[in-house]
Amino acid sequence: MAKQHIVALLYDFDKTLCTRDMQEYTFIPSLGMEPDEFWGAAGVVAEKELMDSVLAYMYCMIDESNKRGIPFSRETLLECGKHIVYHPGVKEWFERINEYGRQAGVQVEHYVLSSGLKEIIDGCEIAKYFKKIFASEFMYNEQGRAIWPKMAVNYTNKTQFVYRINKGVLDINNNVDLNKSQPDDDRRVFFRNMVYIGDGLTDVPCMKLVKQSGGHSIALYHEEEKSKVQPLLQHERVDWIFEADFREGGALDDAVHTLISQLGCKNKLQDVTDGQKKEIK
Repeated sequence: MAKQHIVALLYDFDKTLCTRDMQEYTFIPSLGMEPDEFWGAAGVVAEKELMDSVLAYMYCMIDESNKRGIPFSRETLLECGKHIVYHPGVKEWFERINEYGRQAGVQVEHYVLSSGLKEIIDGCEIAKYFKKIFASEFMYNEQGRAIWPKMAVNYTNKTQFVYRINKGVLDINNNVDLNKSQPDDDRRVFFRNMVYIGDGLTDVPCMKLVKQSGGHSIALYHEEEKSKVQPLLQHERVDWIFEADFREGGALDDAVHTLISQLGCKNKLQDVTDGQKKEIK
């Protein structure tokens, strides 16, 4: 597949694909805590220790589990993924979008860029559709217990993954190729072929990067919370705002379908132009 024939859809996860923060479905209830109580405790740790908020919540997951004598392992988190509740139409979305791509003559790839936990996403039923999941993750000891954050993804360092997708450097240990100079027309996924889908302020750096680089950004809102994302549109940080409804025939589905069709036409035109240039040479 030629580079220009790849269209990448980049998603936040919490409140973008699923209805709430992924820890709130089963993990936090298993501690006997309410979501506000857990996130409040994580906020206190972050403030007291001048700590990154993602590292703080990951620390609290281990700490609160240990306090209660609850095993905290990768298997525990994978199980949490089975109880994710998605926005309408999410489960059917990926195969339909892939088919739109085939009809337009492009290959659609799906990526997750999330401050949530990779282990929980790995355990969910839609994980199979993602080419790569970039998310926070734990390191485990020989007994399988989580002992340390292996990756912490916050809203600013998310942008590195946009560049990794752009260059095709998906191994997070490979910083040499990521930072190596590379002509724009030699990169695996062109910025103009990217669509970033998120739900709020924590996605702004990625939304703005993709949009300013020639791609497209979409902000989703939940039911009566449209006012929370309208400023993103007013300040030109995103191209569109839609309700978080992924069902066929909905506004989001129509917009992405149209985008993929347009990108397919532009890429075919580029093929013709490139061919003409070769003939001239």
